[in-house]
Amino acid sequence: MKTKKVPLRMCNGCMEMKPKKEMIRVAKNSEGEVSIDLTGKKPGRGAYICKNKDCFEKAFKSKRLNKNLETTLSEEIYNALKDEIKDEE
Repeated sequence: MKTKKVPLRMCNGCMEMKPKKEMIRVAKNSEGEVSIDLTGKKPGRGAYICKNKDCFEKAFKSKRLNKNLETTLSEEIYNALKDEIKDEE
């Protein structure tokens, strides 16, 4: 029997590798628009973050999401991510 490999991604907050499905993806498309990708299927460059308030704060303080997406995240995206993480807890 073949076991299915679980895709792992690194969290931009805690820097740990975790299953992709347990994380929130922030995507930047070819037009440079940034959005929260809850399906994990939107085209473009993606950065991942745990559904955890501490990871979220670390990722923003260190500006790792900005670096990985090669852009500055708007306050709108910041607030939407914050709300998404609040809903998870």
